[in-house]
Amino acid sequence: MLKEQAEFLGFFVVVSKRIILCGRYWRPGCADLVDMMQIMFKLIMLIWMLQSAAAYASTSGADQLEASLVRSGYNRVELERALASVPTGQRADLVWLIEHMPGADLVSMNANALIENSIVAHQAFDSAPWRDRVPLEIYRDAVLPYACINEKRDDWRRDFNRRFSPLVTEARSTSEAAAILNNAIFKELEVVYSTKRPRADQSPLESIEAGMASCTGLSILLIDACRSVGVPARFVGTPLWSDGSGNHSWVEIYDSGQWHYTGAAEPVGDELDKAWFASRASDAQEGHPSHAILAVTWRKVPLWFPLPWSPEDQSVRAVDVSGRYASADSPIEDGMVRVRFRTIDRKGARLSVPLHVHVDGEDGVRKGTTRDDRFDTNDHLEMILPENSVVKVDAIWPSGMQTADHLVQQDQQLITLREPPMQIRPSDP
Repeated sequence: MLKEQAEFLGFFVVVSKRIILCGRYWRPGCADLVDMMQIMFKLIMLIWMLQSAAAYASTSGADQLEASLVRSGYNRVELERALASVPTGQRADLVWLIEHMPGADLVSMNANALIENSIVAHQAFDSAPWRDRVPLEIYRDAVLPYACINEKRDDWRRDFNRRFSPLVTEARSTSEAAAILNNAIFKELEVVYSTKRPRADQSPLESIEAGMASCTGLSILLIDACRSVGVPARFVGTPLWSDGSGNHSWVEIYDSGQWHYTGAAEPVGDELDKAWFASRASDAQEGHPSHAILAVTWRKVPLWFPLPWSPEDQSVRAVDVSGRYASADSPIEDGMVRVRFRTIDRKGARLSVPLHVHVDGEDGVRKGTTRDDRFDTNDHLEMILPENSVVKVDAIWPSGMQTADHLVQQDQQLITLREPPMQIRPSDP
């Protein structure tokens, strides 16, 4: 189309220039003809530019697909077979997926896996009651993808749909469905949080086989469970908390035009936008290479998600969502700071211990229970306490109560309490 337009334009330019020159120099009485031809020339140029833009838009998608197919190398035959075999109504979505695939997937994904992923994703999404409330771009970015980050590519979708769709038959919204899944799937799959997991970026089947996962592996499991029943879900996290205590990952669910967060295997009843890390997330620094909060996307964006376990990998694209978290937490009153408590047993493992905290000069007592190793490494009992105050902490260990004074010095202070050594009784004479 562009070739024909160019040929016509070239012919018209030559003819019009000759007529205009004739009118100006050889036939002085034809000024009206000259003006008319100049106007026509401008109109034709405008029409040609508009048609060229439309033609480019119609072919740019094909160009993007062709570029991806070229990058796929010898695997092109698999991608083309998938495009030829997928149901007609799903082809445009598969084109989008191929255009946005990481390079490693372009050269390795086989046709059968892509066809199966597309068919089951469409079936689940089309039968969901929230289908009409989820835009196409959200479906493509947060339901259709077969992976979250750089984890091993598993064939999880049909099995998860069979397992989990009965759990959400009564759910009327994506938030409700996600909360149900978060409360149920980890017990059913018998997967718990543990720092002893084989690797951080475990695939769903790797986590099920190990029976344990990090916050990353747990998030991948929940995201894939959500996607298997047509719930838009995406991977979110920070490479490093602003207090330097480590990284963390969680899940966001799309509902009614907004994204809502939840901790994987850390449900708060049936509610979203509540989690132990909300306070820390409020200190996120937008644009910071380490302290920002990033949400993974398959769209082509300039930012990527830093992977602490694979620093050189820049294949996982992301958007900075720090601003939304920074405004979500309730402000702390002047003169008050956040203090976190951690209790360690004699072997160095975290132990769940009731604490009673008394602030010097105040009546009353603050009570809470510390977290053990079933919880995320950075999930600690948190209290809001007066800055520069002295607090008396009663720790009720299995062996008895231990009392110690501590100075509250700064915001996000971590106080570690260690189980007292066993008292050795003298032997009877």
